[in-house]
Amino acid sequence: MIIDAWAQHPTLRHIQDPIFESLRRWTKTPAPTEEIPVEMTVAMMDQAKVDKSLISAWVAPRNVMISNDEVASFVAQAPDRLIGVGSVDISKPMQAVQEVRRCIKDLGFKAIRILPWLWEVPPTDRRFYPIYAACCDLGVPFCTQIGHTGPLMPSEVGRPIYLDQVALDFPELVIVGGHIGYPWTDEAIAVATKHENVYIDTSAYTALRYPPPLVEFMRGHGRRKILFGTNYPMITPAKALEGFDTLNLEAEARELFLGGNARRIFKV
Repeated sequence: MIIDAWAQHPTLRHIQDPIFESLRRWTKTPAPTEEIPVEMTVAMMDQAKVDKSLISAWVAPRNVMISNDEVASFVAQAPDRLIGVGSVDISKPMQAVQEVRRCIKDLGFKAIRILPWLWEVPPTDRRFYPIYAACCDLGVPFCTQIGHTGPLMPSEVGRPIYLDQVALDFPELVIVGGHIGYPWTDEAIAVATKHENVYIDTSAYTALRYPPPLVEFMRGHGRRKILFGTNYPMITPAKALEGFDTLNLEAEARELFLGGNARRIFKV
């Protein structure tokens, strides 16, 4: 089984948001002008034999790019392939906690994701802490972004070392840091090695671009710590897996990376 730990089925609000203009110079493709059907996302998964994708809501300070209810509607169209991940407005702590509970208990989501760079505060900010407590109480992972930001927003809040303090304060909390932590990948590996419940996913990077220290970690004692991710639609699953065989992973490390770790962590 192959599981994509970080993907989005985008709305037009999400994919057309001006914050992503800086990324389009790399893809050299204009933003879509029509809603993307769920069937297209599933077709992209089929091309790479990806069995399941965790698709996330996007809640930003002044713009809900993808709402939790929209994610639920996408999952309902392909329930055997898509898994919901919720997001919340951290500026309203009590409402945020209630929404976390609704996402997990009513909508059946498997995790919560919040991106520090959207809020321009690190994950040690006090507004995150009610969310961490709610995730611990409900037994679901907290997913976030580590490393520099592609959009033209400050990257400092993505330093993986911030998760060290979060993991000390909430040792029960399962934390998945997406985007490999580049250019602080060694820092991400150190935090994941130190804390039992801290993990890294490879979203936003193709297999050919994984930093050598990350590959060595995957081959060795970190094989239970790394999850495959794409950041679709920015990178399709097929593109993300190009060159994967050149990593020369042993059978166990390969299976854990592609799906085994995600099955265990997200209880799929």
